[in-house]
Amino acid sequence: MANQRVSTPFDARSTAAEVISGVDLSGRRAVVTGAAGGIGVETARALARAGAEVTIAVRNIEAGQRVADELAAGAGRVTAASLDLADLDSVRAFVRGWQGPLHILINNAGVMAPPLTRTRQGWELQFATNHLGHFALATGLHDALATAGDARVVALSSRGHLTAPVDFDDINFERRPYDPWVAYGQSKTANVLFAVEADRRWAGEGVRANAVHPGAILDSNLTRYMSQEEVEAAASSGEEFKSPEQGAATSVLVATWPGLAGVGGRYFEDCDEASLNQPGTNRGVAAYALDPEAAEQLWRASLDLPGEA
Repeated sequence: MANQRVSTPFDARSTAAEVISGVDLSGRRAVVTGAAGGIGVETARALARAGAEVTIAVRNIEAGQRVADELAAGAGRVTAASLDLADLDSVRAFVRGWQGPLHILINNAGVMAPPLTRTRQGWELQFATNHLGHFALATGLHDALATAGDARVVALSSRGHLTAPVDFDDINFERRPYDPWVAYGQSKTANVLFAVEADRRWAGEGVRANAVHPGAILDSNLTRYMSQEEVEAAASSGEEFKSPEQGAATSVLVATWPGLAGVGGRYFEDCDEASLNQPGTNRGVAAYALDPEAAEQLWRASLDLPGEA
């Protein structure tokens, strides 16, 4: 499949339950970040119902525990663990607490378009949460993924990545004016670049990484920084919105579908590998998000940034 675009029997209307039907995840372990609401819950539910042992890694542990209890009651082994992606101490604590192999890591959590906010280490919040925290989590869990032998990492990006590449000269908006949507786009481009470079580095160890766009979902915690007017404008824009169950489908597909064994470094939307974006459209993947040189540069920068805290 090295040079072929991947297509599957599923589409934008498929649900997580449909794409995982017939897949047996017994004996496999999964981590889903940000699974206290929205598509994260449906992602964790689908994995657990297929037999996986699922850890939902959440900032609000009380909310996470309620979700874990609900899912465990109907689907098997689900536990909640504390993880604040904007705080590398929290990420390191989660990594230290993990024991044994990890077969599936789904970097689902995210923040979208808040006012300019900096973490206590000084990083712009969207880059810190959406990319840097997940980068530290994945690299910290690398040995657990490699031990699994056939692990998959899924990085949730967004069509928002079409708004902006990564500005390596000013990632944290210290010199340029802050635009919440440009910052969001940069962080979502970073998610794709992470998958490209992680797959290049780790494929030989049996760890494959891909990025996904889940689709537009209004029933999501991501909209919490949008005004009511912005939400209403989005709802009346003609956009085809997905339910949380449909929004989780592409993540679950990429994490579990047997037909994607050995596939990595790619970007999926609506349960298929995306084509390159055509100017003037809002579909597909930007060429700059798949650029191997930018992916390697981001990896190096991500290793350096925590040392500046």
